Amino acid sequence: MEKFKRFFAEWRILLRSVPSAVVCLFVLSVFSMNLLANKSIDLNVSWLALDCGIVVSWVAFLCMDVLTKHFGPRAATQISLFAIVLNLLACLIMYVASLIPGTWGAFFDFGEQVVINDSLNATFGGTWYVLLGSTVAFVASAVINNFANWGIGKIFVKKPDGFGAYVCRTYLSTAVAQFADNLIFALIVSHFFFDWSVVQCLTCAATGMLAELLCEALFSPLGFAVCRRWQKDNVGKDYFEYINGIRAVKHAEATK
Repeated sequence: MEKFKRFFAEWRILLRSVPSAVVCLFVLSVFSMNLLANKSIDLNVSWLALDCGIVVSWVAFLCMDVLTKHFGPRAATQISLFAIVLNLLACLIMYVASLIPGTWGAFFDFGEQVVINDSLNATFGGTWYVLLGSTVAFVASAVINNFANWGIGKIFVKKPDGFGAYVCRTYLSTAVAQFADNLIFALIVSHFFFDWSVVQCLTCAATGMLAELLCEALFSPLGFAVCRRWQKDNVGKDYFEYINGIRAVKHAEATK
């Protein structure tokens, strides 16, 4: 019972400590990339396939990298799971909205075509296998990204807070995690339900990783600046004090 109390207390303090703008951006990016994953990109190349989720998925990984650098992998993973829960809740709301009788604006723009209205309802209402694939893929990639980022950061002993260390830990962890995210989603969804070949799944994972990594690389100075500002402003003071207090209690109990 005491462990549950500590867990929820830590969760509440963490949510109060992380700047709301980052949490909002993170949640919005997770919801957007799962919705956009419903649309594939037509490149007219048989062995290459991508979906529109890559437009915003790099934002989620940028947020995770910043959170991991400042708050640690455990906190970043907790926020990631929080984003997933809110995404599932939003998907439920969208599904309920798709069942409500009514007409989308595009229905009038393109004439009275029932297929348009039904298609939009199906898209925003979501498909169970797309939601399943995106959820499993993101949870796995979040854990991989956050702990890989943290582990790589441990290598830099002399200047752990320098830009070089930040770039290495974010680029490497994002590359591995993005590949895993794209590949897991492609294998669960695209391979079984959209008849993608394994080669297409692998190339999608690789090319998607490169595209998303490039986007994050362009904005990595911003992420580094945010980390420096948070450190200067002592963001998350209450969270760190609570964590250090819990560690002190556990140490005292272990040494009795």
